[in-house]
Amino acid sequence: MTTATRPAGSGAPPRARRGLGPYGILVLPVILIVVLCFVVPMLTVLVRAVTEPEPGLQNFAWLFASDHTLALIGRTLRLAGAATLITALIGYPYAYAMATAGPRVQAIMLLVVLLPFWTSMMVRTFAWIIILQNNGVLNAMLTGVGLPPQSLLYTQTAVLIGMCQVLMPFMVLPMVAVMRSIDMRIPLAAQTFGAPPVKAFFTVYLPMSLPGVLSGALIVFILSLGFYVTPALLGSPREQILPNALFNQIVDLLNWGQGGALAVALLVTVGLAFVLVYLVTRALGLKVNVAGGAQL
Repeated sequence: MTTATRPAGSGAPPRARRGLGPYGILVLPVILIVVLCFVVPMLTVLVRAVTEPEPGLQNFAWLFASDHTLALIGRTLRLAGAATLITALIGYPYAYAMATAGPRVQAIMLLVVLLPFWTSMMVRTFAWIIILQNNGVLNAMLTGVGLPPQSLLYTQTAVLIGMCQVLMPFMVLPMVAVMRSIDMRIPLAAQTFGAPPVKAFFTVYLPMSLPGVLSGALIVFILSLGFYVTPALLGSPREQILPNALFNQIVDLLNWGQGGALAVALLVTVGLAFVLVYLVTRALGLKVNVAGGAQL
């Protein structure tokens, strides 16, 4: 048997070559947009956070010394974590049913997931106000069956309901993308070798679908941290979260120093979320990306 050898001076194999190639120039507009629309504004905010009203770190000292700001951060993290958990618990069975259904049912279920995108977030939030207000649809249904009415509007519960409804597609779609790539013969093989269906699901199928769960959780958590419209309309001014406080500091009070410190805190929280997901996926031996693609 003979083996083919590459002639001397022919260079590295094509797959081993690095670089953007002749089409690399197509990436430059994207890089330019990211620099101009994200990097430059964030650097400006950071500079203002350490220079206004005077140079120093007093704005960051205020951030961690004030009980009010610490409560803001804690409330924001709790809401984001709760929204992520609830959307995962509700979205996983839906994504599983969608991934294992026939083509026609899959199309209908996908339409249901994408249907909220046909209307703006503002319209959907106003719809929740009509449903959750004291004389709204929900209380009419409760009193109709003999249950006491509930005052949910302008509470964190109302904010959480509105956030979960808006964010559900961002949890379901990455899950479906991963679940559809799973070979269903693998859990069936586990059942063939004597594993009960429930055990085969939790020991075989669930670990294989974890990349989609983590991808969706990362997207939902990050989006939850930046929610403004839904908390502003469904929540109480006494229980603001970080984006609302950031808006008030910069737009209403023109306090760029403390507003910049809040913005940096929000950005650092997003970065920590990425690091946490990276550590979890590395510990589990997974490869995850926010586009929904994943590997074991």
